[in-house]
Amino acid sequence: MRPKLQLLDKPLIERMLDEAFQLIEDPGVRVAPYVVDLLRAAGITVKDGVAHIPEALARRLLDLAPRGFCLYDRGGKPAVRYGGDDVQFDPGSSCLNILDPETQQARPALSADLVRLVQVAEMLPQFAAQSTAMVCNDVPQEIGDWYRLLLVLWYSEKPVVTGAFSASSLHTLIELLAIESGGREALRQHPRAIFDVCPSPPLNWSEFASQNLVDLARAGVPAEIVSMPLAGATAPVTLAGSVVQHAAECISGITIHQLAQPGAPIVWGGAPAIFDMRTGKTPMGAIETAMLDVACAEVGKFLGLPTHAYMVTGDGRVIDAQVEMESGMSTVLGALAGINMISGAGMLDFLACHSIEKLVIDAEAIASAQRLIAGIDARTESLALAMFAQTGLQGDFLKLKETRSLFRKEQHFPSAVIDRGFPNMDGTTPDILQRARRRVDELLSAYERHRLAPEREQELITFAQREAKASGLDGLPEILRPAYAHDQG
Repeated sequence: MRPKLQLLDKPLIERMLDEAFQLIEDPGVRVAPYVVDLLRAAGITVKDGVAHIPEALARRLLDLAPRGFCLYDRGGKPAVRYGGDDVQFDPGSSCLNILDPETQQARPALSADLVRLVQVAEMLPQFAAQSTAMVCNDVPQEIGDWYRLLLVLWYSEKPVVTGAFSASSLHTLIELLAIESGGREALRQHPRAIFDVCPSPPLNWSEFASQNLVDLARAGVPAEIVSMPLAGATAPVTLAGSVVQHAAECISGITIHQLAQPGAPIVWGGAPAIFDMRTGKTPMGAIETAMLDVACAEVGKFLGLPTHAYMVTGDGRVIDAQVEMESGMSTVLGALAGINMISGAGMLDFLACHSIEKLVIDAEAIASAQRLIAGIDARTESLALAMFAQTGLQGDFLKLKETRSLFRKEQHFPSAVIDRGFPNMDGTTPDILQRARRRVDELLSAYERHRLAPEREQELITFAQREAKASGLDGLPEILRPAYAHDQG
């Protein structure tokens, strides 16, 4: 039996969906000119920029969306599965800042910081995918989207959760992925990345978001809707009401997406939160925020769709008990809910800052959560009787062959980040931040970059040179030059 968490019963989910379908028809959903002709061709009334989507049509299009699909690693093997109750994790995305490991102060993230994070995440099996985790503040903004994706592809073989900050950059990112995959058709057949696409609450698909949905669908590259209702501010104050808004935004987005290309892969995802009435903040570590994530995913699962959420985050500004309590709590809740992709590991300060040290601590919480959802199995013919028959009342179970053969299946063994009684040689016990720093250093020392085929690497270099020159830069971004020169020997 796999343990599960469920917050909503069937009648409540059906009520939520009933209201969501009513919302997308009246008052409707604000849409961009980019999709008006597409919607009208399907018989949807669009007046003054607002689409009124009939429930019957929306339901038919929901049925066309795939119930599951895979993302692939560089070698063409399925590495992430969206669908069912599969649970996977990736680092949080698009942070402007990083928590400096020496000063423990937030500062603007640089290219070298992103590379270090990618290398650490590459070495941690708890992360099935990478993300374009940070904005590189040491390169011009106009190249930021493709540059950070290029760094991830250069240093990692795992699938990538990414996104575009502008409609114009999306096609550049798809071109980059196609180069690394060996062509557009290869990318379509074995997608290496999934793109987050965000509606603007409430019920607004902007020009940028609408174009992303349509263009990703037609390219065959998976899209992940990240609906962000803010309970009490840009969404109803009740958790149930915010879940209804989330559902309406996801349903309307899937309608646009499936009209553009029926059967294209898409995910029912989000980053909902409550609005803290005392501070005006959006606490991602609040229990109500985690409840919103779980409830929104339950609605998506009820429809049979792949799911995503933003969890494993804390709101404090440093790595402390509060941040790790919030992160660990939501890690377990997300895993028990069976959410397919859970983003956010490594993030703190209301998603504004990344920390590589927190990433390795979060990996320990993820490993524990994964052990939890593996459940309890009956691994022997009798549960305890046969072992008691061997030991009697002496209790010496250490000597049994069952103990030797089964203890690694029964117990998860954390890394040295978790203190289980191994002090330093001088008898002192380092705190968790010191242990995390040591773990980061170990992982970076063990990391080894695996090259692409030489012709594809050269295509990526040529791509980077061309795009950099088009943006007024003199040449290739510095951080790629040493790696490429070293690899060339």
